Amino acid sequence: MSAYSAQGELKQQLQQLMPTLKQALAFSWLTALLTLVPTLYMLEVYDRVVNSRSVMTLAMLTLILLVLLALMEVLEWARSESLRESAAQLDTHMAPRVFQAIYDSNVRRMGMANTQPMNDWRTLRDFAHSPMVGAVMEAPISLVFLLILFAMHPVLGWAALIGACIQVGVAWLNERSTYPPLNEANQASFQAQRYADTSLRNAEVIKAMGMLHHIHQRWFQKQNLFLNKQAYASDQGGIYQAGAKFLQLTMSSLLLGLGAWLILEKQLGSASGMIVASTIGARALSPLVTLIAHWKSFVQARSAWDRLDQVLKLTPVKAPSMPLPAPEGRLTVENVVAGAPVAQGNTIPILRGIQFGLEPGDLLVVVGPSAAGKTTLARVLVGLWPALQGKVRLDGADVATWNKTELGPHVGYVPQSVELLDGTLADNIARFGPHSPAQLQAAIDAVGLQALVDSLPQGLQTPLGRDGAKLSGGQRQRVALARALYGEPVLLVLDEPNASLDEAGDAALSNALLQAKQRRTTIIVMTHRTSIVGIADKLLVMRDGTQQLFGPRDEVIAKIKEASAKAQAANP
Repeated sequence: MSAYSAQGELKQQLQQLMPTLKQALAFSWLTALLTLVPTLYMLEVYDRVVNSRSVMTLAMLTLILLVLLALMEVLEWARSESLRESAAQLDTHMAPRVFQAIYDSNVRRMGMANTQPMNDWRTLRDFAHSPMVGAVMEAPISLVFLLILFAMHPVLGWAALIGACIQVGVAWLNERSTYPPLNEANQASFQAQRYADTSLRNAEVIKAMGMLHHIHQRWFQKQNLFLNKQAYASDQGGIYQAGAKFLQLTMSSLLLGLGAWLILEKQLGSASGMIVASTIGARALSPLVTLIAHWKSFVQARSAWDRLDQVLKLTPVKAPSMPLPAPEGRLTVENVVAGAPVAQGNTIPILRGIQFGLEPGDLLVVVGPSAAGKTTLARVLVGLWPALQGKVRLDGADVATWNKTELGPHVGYVPQSVELLDGTLADNIARFGPHSPAQLQAAIDAVGLQALVDSLPQGLQTPLGRDGAKLSGGQRQRVALARALYGEPVLLVLDEPNASLDEAGDAALSNALLQAKQRRTTIIVMTHRTSIVGIADKLLVMRDGTQQLFGPRDEVIAKIKEASAKAQAANP
């Protein structure tokens, strides 16, 4: 992972866009040169029209002016479109990549489980066709303007060069004084937004227990820090921006005065040279003034890239894997050591030495007290969390490296915290893929969900809202069970699937599992409740992340009873 370069990934995409970027660069140079047209028109009017008093000459010069100005605007539009097209093409590749990285970091519990990376990418995409990028492209033309001034007279050239150096110094001071507070402001804004998002997800608890006032105070402190840092950075940037504009105006007038002095000293040919020097000098400094004026957007883009680069480095692109045949459900857990992935890589093992095997059609019930490691085992079994040591194999293939798009339809999974998505009931059961009416009905019947479907105003097409907010806890759990059973998967992993079910729901769950067993589905159920133990083939007892007992149900139960009897005898 350390050898992966997110910058290299972006660089590869930029290389593919080089023809478009070169085109935009050419348009920028031509546009910059055409900005001199009004000045040349003015000189020609003074020199030719006024002296010759020719209306035809004036008309032709005006026509040429209009054509060239129209061409300049077309080139400016073409450059803008080229940059926008480049940003759009880059977005076509990178947006799905960032989207995937968000979900990978969420699954791996890296502390970046929010949409901030997508916001960061939008900032970078918008920056790619911002005025600052155009100013960078025009900067080489400033050298051409300086050479013209040197050709006119060295004094003019040196004056413009000194002004450009001072302008660069202003830009450097602007960077040095505004980047730290702007970066801190961006971080504070990110923290305030994340705190607000977290609070909204717990709105019921906050409201019910009167915590809103204290939560608001903490959010306001974070928001106030952001506003103060941003205000300070804006004040500093405004000072340097004003200085850059003052320098540009001063340099233009100074070159005009120097030109007049050179004419008086008979070192410059005509008064027209004085005007040209003033105009060219102002154009030479124009890109630098634009850079300083839009420096805030550059700082924001750089901060966004630093954050995005971190996310992409921690979730590198996986190499394409060879397609595998559909699994039959033979599961092998080989001395697995696993824990929650963390960004720094210092994973603390939660599971230690878990090993067992299941054949298609086996139903394993995993029992144990809280913090025994049952939920971690469920995540490892479906390949969400990789094993630190050992392997989890489905038909001999490692589930952690198996392409989830390929493996997913063959796996059913119900997490401990049921998660439904904003969509219709049919969308949620069918996993947001194409709906198969027969498979939808089979999943609904398997968990006894038909009564709920009939009670909803639009049936299967009823929107459930965010997190399935329109349903009760037990209804959400049944929908999650139906989603896990949809498509008749060969591996079913259920983490506390009956935690929110009543007796009828519990009976429906047992019936659904028996039907899945008949289809030779391999089933693993983590539970605290003993109602499912009666239909289990095998039993796994866990404690403190270790495997205490494993084997056929009756044998394990007999050993538990024997151990309990011995404990009672030892402590009468």
